[in-house]
Amino acid sequence: MDELLRFLATLPTRVPAPAQPRRLEALFADLRAPQPRQPPHEIESLIWALWSSHDDPAAEQRLEQATRALAARDLGLAGRLLEPLVAQYPDWSEAWNKRGTLYYLAGRDEPSFADVRRTLELEPRHFGAVCGFAQICLRRGERLAALAAFEMALALHPHLPGVPAAVADLRETLGTRLH
Repeated sequence: MDELLRFLATLPTRVPAPAQPRRLEALFADLRAPQPRQPPHEIESLIWALWSSHDDPAAEQRLEQATRALAARDLGLAGRLLEPLVAQYPDWSEAWNKRGTLYYLAGRDEPSFADVRRTLELEPRHFGAVCGFAQICLRRGERLAALAAFEMALALHPHLPGVPAAVADLRETLGTRLH
C-alpha cells in the first residue's frame, strides 16, 4: 500500500494515456474552475460517460452489464464480464476501475490496489479510483493514507459529494492536515 500511496503523490505530474478521450481535458478544466460553466454533477456525468465509452459497442455494453451486476452485488456475473474486458482492452481504464471495484466488494484488497494503480496509470485524473483506494484504506484502518487519497481526489474533482465531509472528519480524528 505504501508504494501505491507514493504513486498517488505523482498523479499531478502524470499525463493520461493516449487512448483517453481528448474531450476530458476541457471537462476537467471546467470541473476545477472556481465557477464551472455547468453544474459540477453534469460535468462529472459527462466524464463518467466518456470513461465508460469504447469504440467497440459490444465491449461498452458488457461494461454496462458489469456495472449493473456490481450495483446488484452479483459479483460472479461482474467478474465473468470484466475479466475478458481487461484482457481484450488493456488500455481501457474504466474496465480496470470496475474490476478494482469488484475486488473491493469481494474483500480482496491487494488485487483491488493493483487495479486502482493500473487505472491511474492510464487515467491519472480518475477520481473514482482514488476514492476507491481511500475506501480500502479506511477498511484497513489506514486513516492517514485515506486522508491523503481523499485530498488527492478533491484536487482532481473539488465538488465530489461526501468527500469534503470525509476529509474534515479524518482531519479532526487524526488532528492533522496534509494540504
